[in-house]
Amino acid sequence: MVFIKNYYVYLLTNWNNRVIYAGVTNDLNRRIYEHKNKLIEGFSKKYNLTKLVYFEETSDINAAIAREKEIKKWRREKKDKLVSQTNPNWQDLSEGLKDFSLRSK
Repeated sequence: MVFIKNYYVYLLTNWNNRVIYAGVTNDLNRRIYEHKNKLIEGFSKKYNLTKLVYFEETSDINAAIAREKEIKKWRREKKDKLVSQTNPNWQDLSEGLKDFSLRSK
């Protein structure tokens, strides 16, 4: 039996969409829980980045890391366009994720 792992590149923002954070994870539900509950010190905690506005999924960790680095180098306008193409109202996509708010650490 072959086990395929999924990896996610994601973008978070704050309540007024002023700051964007790009990250990569192998468990999107867990990672969003950590961001929303401010369990990890750093940029997303400092700027209250809890709104998931974009994510991509891949089974290749190297591709996920490369994509995250690529997006981090982009100008803000290009990141905004990426989000707006799939999420024009910049809604919090984490509301559609299963059980993230109920997960314990």
